[in-house]
Amino acid sequence: MFVGPFFLGLVVFIYVPILWSLYLSFFDAYNTVTPTKFVGLGNYADMLGDPSFRDSLLTFVVFAAFIVPTTFVLSLLVAVLVARTRVMQAFFRSVFFLPTACSYVVAALIWKMSIFSGVRFGLVNTVLGWFGQDPIPFLSVTHPPWYWLVIVSARLWLQVGFYMILFLAGLQRISPTLYEAAAIDGASQWQSFRYITLPQLRATSTAVLLLLLVNAFQAFDEFYNILNTFGTYPPYARPPLVYLYYVALGSGQDFGHGTAGAVILALLIAIVALVQGRITGIGRGGD
Repeated sequence: MFVGPFFLGLVVFIYVPILWSLYLSFFDAYNTVTPTKFVGLGNYADMLGDPSFRDSLLTFVVFAAFIVPTTFVLSLLVAVLVARTRVMQAFFRSVFFLPTACSYVVAALIWKMSIFSGVRFGLVNTVLGWFGQDPIPFLSVTHPPWYWLVIVSARLWLQVGFYMILFLAGLQRISPTLYEAAAIDGASQWQSFRYITLPQLRATSTAVLLLLLVNAFQAFDEFYNILNTFGTYPPYARPPLVYLYYVALGSGQDFGHGTAGAVILALLIAIVALVQGRITGIGRGGD
């Protein structure tokens, strides 16, 4: 009785849409969710052969190359510093975690309209003007890729605190006796971090990397709200979800190709997760 309402919501809002999307991906579905023309794997072939879709996957690769290692290193660094803090540790933990409560849409609009707004205005260009520097077109995709700084910094501000909490939980599982033994043997702080902290955080690190990759695949809000990637914006400024959004919900309402691209993206995420699990050994008995 207690599980029933949640299970019903899970079926109605998660499982049914997933199965219906899979069904639509095999049909010619323009402006309808009840298509009749079966095309088999034609939609999948069209999406894989679409240069714009392949460019969106390349955009994801570039975005992941920026955001995954940067978030991992910063989250681990902040977690170690907070864990070693003896005064007001709860305060610093809350301060770093607080941005995760902010909506991605709100953060994207703040970054776009206040910090990196336009060519002449915004906090960053105002500060640059104090030093006699010309304003930088941060939000232009036709200039050098300054927009990556905007997108990556917004994502870092939003998610570093969340992964910091995961690392803090992992750090609390490490026995203090290991560090005491290392200190007696004359190990430096770097040696203790390299030979004790990192190995003991292997399971946590693997989980963080997996979550970061999945979240990078699902990047949407910052690209959509900061760059407004539609119309004249080139495909290389659109990650897969933004491109699929305009395919399925744009003027064409092409649900067949949109859902086929979504299935391809889901399969890529599953493959990446399986490969990472195989390489890192997540889920072993000792973890």
